[in-house]
Amino acid sequence: MPIFKRNPFGHILFLKKWLIRFFGIVSHGRYRRFNNLHIEGSEIIRELPDTNVLFVSNHQTYFADVAAMFHVFNASLKGRNDSIKNIGYIWQPKLNIYYIAASETMKSGLLPKIFAYAGSISIERTWRSAGKEVNRQVKMSDISNIKKALGDGWVITFPQGTTKPFKPIRRGTGHIIKTYKPVVVPIVIDGFRRSFDKKGLLIKKRNILQSMVIKPPMEIDYENETVDEIVKRIEIEIEQDPTMLKVIPTEIYKRHEEELNKKRQFWDLY
Repeated sequence: MPIFKRNPFGHILFLKKWLIRFFGIVSHGRYRRFNNLHIEGSEIIRELPDTNVLFVSNHQTYFADVAAMFHVFNASLKGRNDSIKNIGYIWQPKLNIYYIAASETMKSGLLPKIFAYAGSISIERTWRSAGKEVNRQVKMSDISNIKKALGDGWVITFPQGTTKPFKPIRRGTGHIIKTYKPVVVPIVIDGFRRSFDKKGLLIKKRNILQSMVIKPPMEIDYENETVDEIVKRIEIEIEQDPTMLKVIPTEIYKRHEEELNKKRQFWDLY
């Protein structure tokens, strides 16, 4: 690979590779030493095409979620089965993995800007800006960049657009799926909100069970399913359908979660 070869966004791949290697080594202990990351479905990753794959996931922190996915995807591609043991997999990472993030988040400091170079597709949120509710038009350049990323590789998106649980899926995700017809792979994560601060940079608690479940690609009728139908199916697949909260009262749900977390601290998965 020529040392100054660039991806479609103009990023130098040699530099991107070293950034992923560095931050991969730095972050590895967050999922193997300080906390345990339980993985299911890594074999699905190895069966995916090299381009036009869209991962849809619930969201719990700004950066820890996507960093874990970079680890799991690369470990899976190197033959690890539901494991990120032996960090040697990060030496030759898949360089065409991208993730969608709010532009204001990725411009909020030097570290986010570096993270952005490693694979961010920064978009301008249409519903929120600087902590305030807004209502603005979608930027066509943002849509064009998502298309470009899908054409080059894999894209991770958090379609709720927030780290708060059980918020509605943004319809823009449905439009992207209808338009570009990617392979859609649902992912359900848990434990990251308890492990890290909101940004996902600082460890808040140790010995927390983190989990990542990779589900089989969704079977979508791209021509006949409506955007709303696709959005609803995604909501169910990533286990963020609000009806799930109606099974038990919120107070009992929270108390159950706290009790379960105490038990998780003593689970030995390795």
